[in-house]
Amino acid sequence: MYWNEKIECMEREDIRAMQQERLRDMVNRVYHQVPHYKKKFIEMGITPADIQTLEDIKKLPFTTKQDLRDNYPFGMFAVPQEEIVRLHASSGTTGKPTVVGYTEKDIENWSELVARSLTLAGATRHSVIQVAYGYGLFTGGLGIHYGAERVKASVVPISGGNTKRQLQLMQDFESEILTCTPSYALYIAEVMNKMGIDTKGLKLRAGIFGAEPWSEQMRKEIENKLNIDAYDIYGLSEIMGPGVAMECSAKTGLHIWEDHFIAEIICPDTGEVLPYGEKGELVLTTITKEGIPVIRYRTRDITTLNPVKCTCGRTHVRMDKVAGRSDDMLIIRGVNVFPSQVESVLLENGKVAPFYQLVIDRKGTLDTFEVWVEATESVIALGDIRHLQQLERELQREMESLLGISVKVKLVEPNTIPRTEGKAKRVIDKRNI
Repeated sequence: MYWNEKIECMEREDIRAMQQERLRDMVNRVYHQVPHYKKKFIEMGITPADIQTLEDIKKLPFTTKQDLRDNYPFGMFAVPQEEIVRLHASSGTTGKPTVVGYTEKDIENWSELVARSLTLAGATRHSVIQVAYGYGLFTGGLGIHYGAERVKASVVPISGGNTKRQLQLMQDFESEILTCTPSYALYIAEVMNKMGIDTKGLKLRAGIFGAEPWSEQMRKEIENKLNIDAYDIYGLSEIMGPGVAMECSAKTGLHIWEDHFIAEIICPDTGEVLPYGEKGELVLTTITKEGIPVIRYRTRDITTLNPVKCTCGRTHVRMDKVAGRSDDMLIIRGVNVFPSQVESVLLENGKVAPFYQLVIDRKGTLDTFEVWVEATESVIALGDIRHLQQLERELQREMESLLGISVKVKLVEPNTIPRTEGKAKRVIDKRNI
């Protein structure tokens, strides 16, 4: 099922021709309308005339989150304030928030792309979609909401939290599609179990989860506990919000909507552009945004790109599920560690709950690495200390084999690890570095 088959199944050469034309137009606009970019161009000795082909994108400067913060609040906008109909912003917990503005056309395009994305999960005008992403300055809630209305589905705008009410409305309104973070989906499943709600009594059949990296093992966990089909959606507020990319039923990568974005993979350390199939940092350029067009934004998300036509018939390049973030990557005793690697071991084991935290500390000059994970109720019920210790050693061996560093695994009681309706806090780094 397609939302916009003509665009979604365009030939690759037609997509590239469209991107090339839109790139030239966008570069010309930002050069004349965004002082930050004009200054960058001058420093690099380039002008819009130097950008004629898609390959010329390599000549353009990167944009980082810090650039957006340095131009807070509206320094990166390319249109007058009166043309901005919506403002969104990050939480600003690590500094000044990043602010993005949308024109009326930007909102229309965003809704179109989210509509495409929801359709990939089977959404139609007959669907009831429960939006449990946060509403407000965060782009998740309103982004999904507008796309769902574009599909003409019935929207339940409950936002995040109040989990028992989430489940009550899920039953009463017969919600078919749930949208939230994957970690919150697991928490909903946990509360559902405690309340004695049988998934067979629900109409829920699909979930669209994003805003944090999640593994294939977590997908299986969610699908089993909620009895649904789980889809990955990708987006970030600096580029647009949710709906930049989305999985289809083949689940062999997320389709990036290339009529609106140009995707590259670079080496995080050198900035060198890598060929299709190689793992690196995803870089995105907006080619239709009016309010705040962004050139070569360094997402910090680690993935790969695949340009081969999908079995679903769509031709837009696919990105693998995000494996982690280059800036969230942990370096422990010189080894690169992603939380998703730890998660894969824990969830494959099957004897622990999908709630965990990584605790990193430093004793003298040596880093210590502990993984705290909840034991399942059934394991705790055995009441056998030796059995628990054996499980800890088993997990430790598997993790050390994968990561190549020593790890201490600590089993904790059920409901010990904090829950959240937003992004899960997986890492506690106590090192003063």
